[in-house]
Amino acid sequence: MRSLRAAPIMLIAATSVTMGSFPISGSPTGPGTTAGGVGGGTSGGLAFLVQPNTAPAGSPISPEVKVIAVDSHGNVLNEFSGTVSVTLGAGASGGSLSGTTSVAASGGLAIFPTLVINQPGTGYTLVVSAAGLGSASSGPFTVF
Repeated sequence: MRSLRAAPIMLIAATSVTMGSFPISGSPTGPGTTAGGVGGGTSGGLAFLVQPNTAPAGSPISPEVKVIAVDSHGNVLNEFSGTVSVTLGAGASGGSLSGTTSVAASGGLAIFPTLVINQPGTGYTLVVSAAGLGSASSGPFTVF
Protein backbone atom coordinates (compact mmCIF):
# COMPACT_ATOMS: atom_id res chain seq x y z
CA MET A 1 0.00 0.00 0.00
CA ARG A 2 1.33 3.41 -0.94
CA SER A 3 1.32 6.07 1.70
CA LEU A 4 -0.02 9.44 0.79
CA ARG A 5 2.03 12.42 1.73
CA ALA A 6 0.55 15.84 1.90
CA ALA A 7 1.94 18.16 -0.69
CA PRO A 8 3.75 21.12 0.79
CA ILE A 9 1.68 24.25 0.91
CA MET A 10 3.28 27.19 -0.79
CA LEU A 11 2.13 30.65 0.09
CA ILE A 12 2.66 33.13 -2.67
CA ALA A 13 2.92 36.72 -1.59
CA ALA A 14 2.31 39.68 -3.83
CA THR A 15 5.91 40.73 -4.08
CA SER A 16 5.88 42.45 -7.42
CA VAL A 17 4.97 46.07 -7.13
CA THR A 18 3.12 47.75 -9.95
CA MET A 19 1.78 51.26 -10.20
CA GLY A 20 -0.63 51.85 -7.34
CA SER A 21 -0.38 48.31 -6.02
CA PHE A 22 -0.47 47.02 -2.48
CA PRO A 23 3.10 46.24 -1.40
CA ILE A 24 4.09 43.73 1.27
CA SER A 25 5.98 46.44 3.15
CA GLY A 26 6.82 50.04 2.65
CA SER A 27 4.59 52.83 1.48
CA PRO A 28 1.85 52.49 -1.12
CA THR A 29 3.36 53.12 -4.50
CA GLY A 30 2.48 54.57 -7.83
CA PRO A 31 2.15 57.88 -9.58
CA GLY A 32 -0.12 60.20 -7.69
CA THR A 33 0.32 58.41 -4.37
CA THR A 34 0.61 60.99 -1.63
CA ALA A 35 0.64 60.67 2.12
CA GLY A 36 -2.08 62.21 4.22
CA GLY A 37 -2.90 62.07 7.90
CA VAL A 38 -5.01 59.23 9.26
CA GLY A 39 -6.07 59.56 12.90
CA GLY A 40 -3.35 59.64 15.53
CA GLY A 41 -0.73 61.02 13.18
CA THR A 42 -0.33 57.83 11.15
CA SER A 43 0.12 58.73 7.50
CA GLY A 44 -1.33 56.51 4.86
CA GLY A 45 -2.81 56.28 1.46
CA LEU A 46 -4.76 54.22 -0.97
CA ALA A 47 -3.38 51.47 -3.18
CA PHE A 48 -4.91 49.30 -5.88
CA LEU A 49 -5.37 45.73 -4.73
CA VAL A 50 -6.95 44.84 -8.12
CA GLN A 51 -5.93 47.11 -11.01
CA PRO A 52 -8.37 47.99 -13.82
CA ASN A 53 -8.07 45.66 -16.76
CA THR A 54 -8.67 45.96 -20.49
CA ALA A 55 -12.43 46.23 -20.96
CA PRO A 56 -15.00 46.67 -23.71
CA ALA A 57 -16.49 50.18 -23.99
CA GLY A 58 -19.85 50.38 -22.24
CA SER A 59 -19.28 47.27 -20.08
CA PRO A 60 -18.17 47.06 -16.44
CA ILE A 61 -14.44 46.69 -15.88
CA SER A 62 -13.77 43.08 -14.92
CA PRO A 63 -12.49 41.92 -12.58
CA GLU A 64 -13.90 44.63 -10.37
CA VAL A 65 -11.48 47.29 -9.20
CA LYS A 66 -10.46 46.95 -5.53
CA VAL A 67 -8.69 49.59 -3.47
CA ILE A 68 -7.22 49.25 0.00
CA ALA A 69 -6.30 51.83 2.64
CA VAL A 70 -2.79 51.33 4.01
CA ASP A 71 -0.55 53.09 6.48
CA SER A 72 2.94 54.35 5.66
CA HIS A 73 4.34 50.85 6.33
CA GLY A 74 1.93 49.07 3.95
CA ASN A 75 -0.28 47.70 6.73
CA VAL A 76 -4.00 47.59 6.02
CA LEU A 77 -5.96 50.26 7.89
CA ASN A 78 -8.72 47.89 9.03
CA GLU A 79 -10.53 50.68 10.87
CA PHE A 80 -10.89 52.82 7.74
CA SER A 81 -14.53 53.03 6.65
CA GLY A 82 -14.53 56.36 4.82
CA THR A 83 -15.79 57.09 1.34
CA VAL A 84 -13.41 56.30 -1.52
CA SER A 85 -14.01 58.02 -4.86
CA VAL A 86 -12.68 57.16 -8.30
CA THR A 87 -12.24 59.43 -11.34
CA LEU A 88 -10.58 59.15 -14.72
CA GLY A 89 -6.94 60.19 -14.67
CA ALA A 90 -5.22 62.64 -16.97
CA GLY A 91 -4.63 61.48 -20.50
CA ALA A 92 -7.98 59.70 -20.80
CA SER A 93 -8.89 59.00 -24.41
CA GLY A 94 -12.07 61.10 -24.48
CA GLY A 95 -14.35 58.72 -22.61
CA SER A 96 -16.35 59.28 -19.47
CA LEU A 97 -16.58 57.15 -16.35
CA SER A 98 -19.93 55.98 -15.00
CA GLY A 99 -21.22 53.44 -12.52
CA THR A 100 -20.79 53.64 -8.78
CA THR A 101 -17.82 55.99 -8.43
CA SER A 102 -17.96 56.50 -4.64
CA VAL A 103 -18.20 53.68 -2.13
CA ALA A 104 -17.80 53.31 1.63
CA ALA A 105 -14.78 51.20 2.54
CA SER A 106 -15.27 48.27 4.88
CA GLY A 107 -12.28 47.05 6.84
CA GLY A 108 -10.08 49.31 4.73
CA LEU A 109 -11.30 47.80 1.43
CA ALA A 110 -13.34 49.60 -1.24
CA ILE A 111 -14.79 47.61 -4.16
CA PHE A 112 -16.01 49.18 -7.41
CA PRO A 113 -18.06 46.53 -9.25
CA THR A 114 -19.86 48.74 -11.79
CA LEU A 115 -17.24 51.06 -13.32
CA VAL A 116 -17.86 51.65 -17.02
CA ILE A 117 -15.98 53.74 -19.60
CA ASN A 118 -18.07 54.62 -22.63
CA GLN A 119 -15.40 55.28 -25.32
CA PRO A 120 -12.65 53.03 -26.69
CA GLY A 121 -9.09 54.26 -26.19
CA THR A 122 -5.66 53.56 -24.76
CA GLY A 123 -3.84 55.01 -21.80
CA TYR A 124 -6.84 55.28 -19.50
CA THR A 125 -6.01 55.46 -15.78
CA LEU A 126 -8.16 55.65 -12.68
CA VAL A 127 -7.41 57.89 -9.70
CA VAL A 128 -8.78 56.98 -6.27
CA SER A 129 -8.98 59.35 -3.32
CA ALA A 130 -10.44 59.59 0.17
CA ALA A 131 -10.50 62.32 2.79
CA GLY A 132 -7.54 61.98 5.16
CA LEU A 133 -5.67 59.56 2.90
CA GLY A 134 -3.38 60.00 -0.05
CA SER A 135 -4.59 59.26 -3.56
CA ALA A 136 -3.28 56.70 -6.05
CA SER A 137 -3.33 56.27 -9.81
CA SER A 138 -3.81 52.94 -11.54
CA GLY A 139 -1.62 51.60 -14.25
CA PRO A 140 -2.73 52.41 -17.79
CA PHE A 141 -5.28 50.17 -19.48
CA THR A 142 -7.16 49.94 -22.77
CA VAL A 143 -10.87 50.16 -23.49
CA PHE A 144 -11.83 48.56 -26.80
